[in-house]
Amino acid sequence: MKTHFNIIIAGAGGIAKAAGLILAEWSTITPTIYIGNRTLAKAQKVAKWIENGTTKKCEIIPFHLSSDEVTKEMISIFSKGDALLDCLPGKLAPKMAGFAKDYKLNYANLTEYVAETNQIMDLAQNADTGFVLQTGLAPGYIDVLANYMFQEFCKQYHVEKVDILEFKVGALTKNAVAPHFYGFTWSPIGVATEYIKDCVVIRDYKKATIPALSERATIIIDGISYEEDLTSDGAADLPDALSGKVRKLDYKTLRHPGHYHWVDTQLKELKNKYTLIADLQEIMLAKIPNIEDDQIVIYAAVEGKDTNGVLRRHEVAKNIKPQKVGKHLLRAIQTTTAAPLVQSIQWLLENKIKGITLQSELEAKTFLNGAFIKRVYGEV
Repeated sequence: MKTHFNIIIAGAGGIAKAAGLILAEWSTITPTIYIGNRTLAKAQKVAKWIENGTTKKCEIIPFHLSSDEVTKEMISIFSKGDALLDCLPGKLAPKMAGFAKDYKLNYANLTEYVAETNQIMDLAQNADTGFVLQTGLAPGYIDVLANYMFQEFCKQYHVEKVDILEFKVGALTKNAVAPHFYGFTWSPIGVATEYIKDCVVIRDYKKATIPALSERATIIIDGISYEEDLTSDGAADLPDALSGKVRKLDYKTLRHPGHYHWVDTQLKELKNKYTLIADLQEIMLAKIPNIEDDQIVIYAAVEGKDTNGVLRRHEVAKNIKPQKVGKHLLRAIQTTTAAPLVQSIQWLLENKIKGITLQSELEAKTFLNGAFIKRVYGEV
């Protein structure tokens, strides 16, 4: 069995930095890490940041990941690589997945984009290596957790169907001020997109598509009141996998009370439906600050009747704060997104998987208790 791995990270943003540091600091066998970015100076800066932040000796090599051509340097690195962690914008995912297939690299990405995910599923059908898609926080960890809870509920109560499977995530600031009651802790374009695009759910045991922000409610988690509403693409492949087994399934995003009302007010003033995402993003960027001190709130629940007709409900709630990895303090959104990405690559390398693996197809209990995930999320 191979005892050393060459891991390539595409991108040099906040999640790429976190993934590199987690790999360097928490791996049982320290890999060689290659950081690729279209701006070489940025890749060099991230490589130095990881090198200065880890307590272990780890070789970290920056390189120019060209957006226009496949350079000799890229060919050399891809040829010796074992895995590619794709931390680039979702629109580039099919291109990165193509490199992974061509150079026989195991591959994991973060994007929730449906069209790009479908493209990768087509191109990786007969791949010699494994591909885990839509990993991260949401989609990602929350979907594996929800599927695990469904499976365990059915096993415990000897049933095949449940009434409700709901799962929610909030990337939130610790404090919130009027009028928007929000602060950016991650990609502004991601926030605007999930507020506008339709959501895939299950209603009456059938997969359905309904508008984002159309089922608002209040929820109390650990004694704190939040708003919840439907947002796009966080459900990953669970609506397909659990159709006919769950009466009602959906993913919702958690926010501080008052935020969604503010979003409604902005949307009412936007007239061009073809530029809604860009226009909402522009408004949010102008009025909402970026805040480093964040928290991740997670909630998942399954509800249904046992064989005696007794209504049962199982819940899991977590609140994850910024965490020190090596010598650096990472934001909660960084650790909760990067840890499942790294765990996915470890799973592929250890099990020699080929082809596509979606969130519902991961061995949930093993994955959720994996070494990288446990350090961030705790045990299930």
